[in-house]
Amino acid sequence: MIKELSLAVFKNRPALIKETVGDKIHIEIDAGQIARVREKDIELIHPGPVHELRALENEAAALLENAGAADSAVHNAWELLEAEAAAVSLKELAELCFNTFSPASAWAGFRLLEDGLYFSGTIAAIAPRKRAEVEAEEKKRREKQRDAGERERFLDDMRRRMKSPHIIFEGGPPAASRFIQDVEALALGKSVKSKTMKDLGLSETPEDAHALLLKTGFWTARANPHPARFGLSLNSAQAPLDPPPAEQRRDLTHLASLAIDNPWSDDPDDAVSIEESGGRRVLYVHVADPASSVAADSQSEREARDRGVTLYLPEGSFRMLAESSLPYFALGLQEKSPALTFKMTLNTAGEIEDTEIFPSLVKVSRLSYREADELLDLVSDNADDSMSHNGDSNAAFSAVMHNLNIMAGQNMRRRACAGAISIELPEARIFLADGQVEIEPIPSYRSSDIVRECMLLAGEAAAQWISARGFESSGAAGIAFPFISQETGDMPAEVLTGLAGSYQLRRCMRPRTVSLRPGPHWGLGLDSYTQVTSPLRRYTDLLAHMQIRAILRDTPPLPADEVSARLAAAEAAAQAATQAERASRAHWTMAYLLDKKDSTWDAIALEKKMNRWVFMIPALALETQVSLRNDLRPNEAIKLVLKSVNIPRCEAVFAEN
Repeated sequence: MIKELSLAVFKNRPALIKETVGDKIHIEIDAGQIARVREKDIELIHPGPVHELRALENEAAALLENAGAADSAVHNAWELLEAEAAAVSLKELAELCFNTFSPASAWAGFRLLEDGLYFSGTIAAIAPRKRAEVEAEEKKRREKQRDAGERERFLDDMRRRMKSPHIIFEGGPPAASRFIQDVEALALGKSVKSKTMKDLGLSETPEDAHALLLKTGFWTARANPHPARFGLSLNSAQAPLDPPPAEQRRDLTHLASLAIDNPWSDDPDDAVSIEESGGRRVLYVHVADPASSVAADSQSEREARDRGVTLYLPEGSFRMLAESSLPYFALGLQEKSPALTFKMTLNTAGEIEDTEIFPSLVKVSRLSYREADELLDLVSDNADDSMSHNGDSNAAFSAVMHNLNIMAGQNMRRRACAGAISIELPEARIFLADGQVEIEPIPSYRSSDIVRECMLLAGEAAAQWISARGFESSGAAGIAFPFISQETGDMPAEVLTGLAGSYQLRRCMRPRTVSLRPGPHWGLGLDSYTQVTSPLRRYTDLLAHMQIRAILRDTPPLPADEVSARLAAAEAAAQAATQAERASRAHWTMAYLLDKKDSTWDAIALEKKMNRWVFMIPALALETQVSLRNDLRPNEAIKLVLKSVNIPRCEAVFAEN
């Protein structure tokens, strides 16, 4: 018979027996709460009487404190039992440690058993732990206690730093590095929780974690968390590519082939040539040929697929193909370069009349856009003397640029008649130089437009070439191939001029679609289109080359299901890279502006939204929203003043000057 007011254990907590009703026992537990339990749910440890659980727990705590302080009675009891290798009951343990068996000493004895330092077992048979086990556990607890003290000092230091609004600390104490790791993991998107943030009363968000790391000096403005948040590696692919295999290549080294790009570009993957044949223009687009060595499901192909694209950040370039492959395949890095050439014969209307695709050997000269524009100027100025003074190569290159310019203008007009959309918004290069962030506006070059038109013609020609051979989508016979299309956007009733008009048009653009079926690309004004001119930078281009090369070699191309799976994986990876690039540009722009408070910037009004205007700051290629005292018109110029910068949220606040 269970006595009323006796003491039991229920779920490792003291329980006071109140009464027995049938097969149920009513017990009092924490805060006077009554629970109805079965006899098997509890363990009796003292017959009582017990009148108040809180007083019982306080008395037991005092017993444990005294037993630990007064010549360590608990330790002495353990040594005695360990020497005898004896097991005892809870009653015997309480009497050994506290010289009495009372409800409080019974509960104190149970807490010793539960604590597990000196004793283990059950209430009926409590055994002393081995000396080696106790010493190891004591060492572990001392270290834990030391860590707890260090952590509390770390948190106190963090609170002090947080309360110093005008102080930016440089670095944290070395001993604190392990305590800040969960904050860094949260800031980098590797975790969604942070005990440190919670202990400091801060929101557990990546932005707030980033702000804390900046404020307390563990990070500087140079720490860019965005690639990590999107799961991207800041290392280039590692799988080496074999050199181009020995094969029959058409020798085009007699052609003047120009690779035109920004001066900082170090992975040229396309070049252009042009000639006249039978009264028609013949455009050659020579493209890097890594597909000659990349086999499906090879390590290099899988790495490229997993990355989707080469990641271009202000910190540097992180390539989808191994860095060591550039000397083999990038155009113009050797005297002669292997290429996959897209040869297009254009009719008098500038339309593609015939396309050939073949492996080639080309001799490529590299030019910057500025240098290419200077060659155009030689022709426009009709400066025969200048050509001769600059040498035969300049004269030849000028002639090429002149013919390319005529061809590109014709293609731009053709696409415009088909409804192509032209968007021209400022661009800027963001880069690090000697540890400093630099931003340089990218000028508009005529040669940039020429290169774009050449690449679009190559993409259009490749789509037509594949379609003429039959394409496979959803199991039909033919060749599975990645086509790119775009649905028609919702055009505004009236398109503005200038930057405001380009901003309008960009907002009505639909996302592109990559699929195995060709379709019109609204923005480009093309009936069918694909991308084939950047196989060193984009996986979809590399995959297109692999399928083209299979046709040229008369070997089985990849089937539709495999191409679809590869496209899905690569597009997801490329989207993450695009988001990381955009976020990184915003981050470094904020880092650039950090010490420029109260600086003045020229801005162009783009669009009014409620009581705010969207502005473009051309020098930064940055869009921002500002409330104004007076209204203005789209494309109107205004000066804005930088008021504040928030790096974690990639926000800069500007105001009317």
